[in-house]
Amino acid sequence: MQVVVYFADKKVNLYQMRQWYKPLAELAQHAQVAIIGRSAVATLRLMEEAPVPVVYLRTTEDLEDFLREQDVRVALYVNQNARNFQMFRYGGISHVFINHGESDKAYMRSNQHKAYDYAFVAGDAARERLSDALWEYDVNKRTFAIGRPQTDHLFNSPPYPDDGRTSVLYSPTWEGDRGSMGYGSVATHGVSLSKALLANPRFRLIYRPHPRSGIVDSNYARANREIIAAIARANAADPNAHHIFDDGGELDWQLSATDVAITDVSAMVYDRLATGRPLIVTRPVDPLADVDETGYLSACEWLYADDAGDIVATIDRVQTSDEARASLDYWVRRHFGDTSPGAATERFHAAVAELLARSDRDFAERPLETRLVESDPFDSDEDEDAVPGEDA
Repeated sequence: MQVVVYFADKKVNLYQMRQWYKPLAELAQHAQVAIIGRSAVATLRLMEEAPVPVVYLRTTEDLEDFLREQDVRVALYVNQNARNFQMFRYGGISHVFINHGESDKAYMRSNQHKAYDYAFVAGDAARERLSDALWEYDVNKRTFAIGRPQTDHLFNSPPYPDDGRTSVLYSPTWEGDRGSMGYGSVATHGVSLSKALLANPRFRLIYRPHPRSGIVDSNYARANREIIAAIARANAADPNAHHIFDDGGELDWQLSATDVAITDVSAMVYDRLATGRPLIVTRPVDPLADVDETGYLSACEWLYADDAGDIVATIDRVQTSDEARASLDYWVRRHFGDTSPGAATERFHAAVAELLARSDRDFAERPLETRLVESDPFDSDEDEDAVPGEDA
């Protein structure tokens, strides 16, 4: 295998891998690609779902044996799991952070970027963000701007009729585990805006909450359940409404086919932005929430909690305003560059090909043994998913 995607996380974070399935399947037509799983339950699910080969390497010894057998040149990482460091020790491999979405969260300018040899980023906005935040980090040498390859695969049709209703995607993030990450809107905006849309026959609501919604805050969990129940009641009252509770399946038509999207400060902002379609962002209520307003969020269409009940007026404005359309077009180009069909995929493939070529030049004649180092005795091989009684 030439290219591996290293996933050391648990199944709760498999959504971070799923969005890369289609780009990886296409990349596999040009290079040998596999996924390395380090947790048993998550790896079993990957084996069922992923379009490329998946291997389970529980221990560092398993990992080293695999690297001795395979000619791995590029390792891709979708998150910042601490066990990524068990892979970082190996030289002769380009370690690349590809992330699981573009956003202006504090996470996106973390000093952890320095742990990787390179990062595949969306565009100029991401490069500027890293350049401003990180000391002694050369974005020109260490980043490749590839856009958003996932948008080249949003082909599926929505599961509702084209009946003239305005379809609204509401896709909030979870509540976060600390104030600085408190971007979630379900408890502050979600109930009000959902009720307003469900009560108006002009609209169809597609509610897609983050899979971790409510795991920290019981009030957040309660608000999530309230929205889901309200959708069920609205559909029972009018079966032709076709409101949808989207419980985390494939992310596809939700981005490309809906007329308007409402998201929190999260990667979903930029998933939607890459499609060039109207977008509204909820303003966090928590004063500690770290909102970077130097990029798109300096000019986005904010929805404040006090205005959530009047969401219809906000939707009408972003759909009809020439000023809103011009602003959206500018920020799409700044964050993603050329968004014409196939352009991002071409840049993704070119970046991987460049790293493979560099590997051929720099490491092809270097003995593998010099690329492997003795395992740290303090590294844990414990599989965090291997909990007695857990359903795989």
